[in-house]
Amino acid sequence: MKNLNPSIRHHLLIGFFISVWSFIFAFFIKPFDDGSINFQMWLYISIGFSIIAFLCYGLLAIIQKYTYQKLLKWNISLEIAFLILFFVFFLIGTYSYYKSPLLNGGYDFFKFFQVIILKVALILSPIIVLVRIYSTKLIPLKNDNITIKGENKLDVLKINKLDLVCVSNSQNYVEICYIQNDKLKKKLIRTSLKKIQTNFDFLIQVHRSHLVNPAHFIAWKNQNTISLTQIEIPISKNYKQHILAL
Repeated sequence: MKNLNPSIRHHLLIGFFISVWSFIFAFFIKPFDDGSINFQMWLYISIGFSIIAFLCYGLLAIIQKYTYQKLLKWNISLEIAFLILFFVFFLIGTYSYYKSPLLNGGYDFFKFFQVIILKVALILSPIIVLVRIYSTKLIPLKNDNITIKGENKLDVLKINKLDLVCVSNSQNYVEICYIQNDKLKKKLIRTSLKKIQTNFDFLIQVHRSHLVNPAHFIAWKNQNTISLTQIEIPISKNYKQHILAL
């Protein structure tokens, strides 16, 4: 899956669906019933496991958004890592619940993993994958394209908001630095830095000649320079607090 909607609210809806599906499946199908679990215990198991599934997915939604904002991309490897991490969290959460005084389960960790978690993973993994794929189509990415126009008719650049790295003053022009196909590109447009800042208020000023997209901030190189995606920008003392506030 290459497309991703990083919205936490979007993924909390997915997590809620997964938790409801998990409760229904566990309570009515009883996938690991050995005949010794009574009705009340199955109710506790089903409710507890579904809540833990929701909490694990919610936590992963936060990690996922942070990762996406740093890398500005999503791929199959990250998707697989997300799924594995979900079940690691789910294993830790459910085993702790299973061993709690409420359930007082008798399996040790490895037996619990083999008998319960492996079966849950086999059942739940395809559901999570399908829901994530089709939810992206049903709840598409918000269109964050922006159009930067200059004084000349041909001075037009249309890019995604997340692809814009920085804007620098260049005499009567501004130099737009942006990411295209994982490479840094530059384009000169005849306009002023002040006008760019007015039109695109998500940019922050770090120097009298530079505006940056905070999503591309990586680290401080030294006291007077910051590293952005594939580029370094000088920082003015008067604007240093803008970066420190990130």
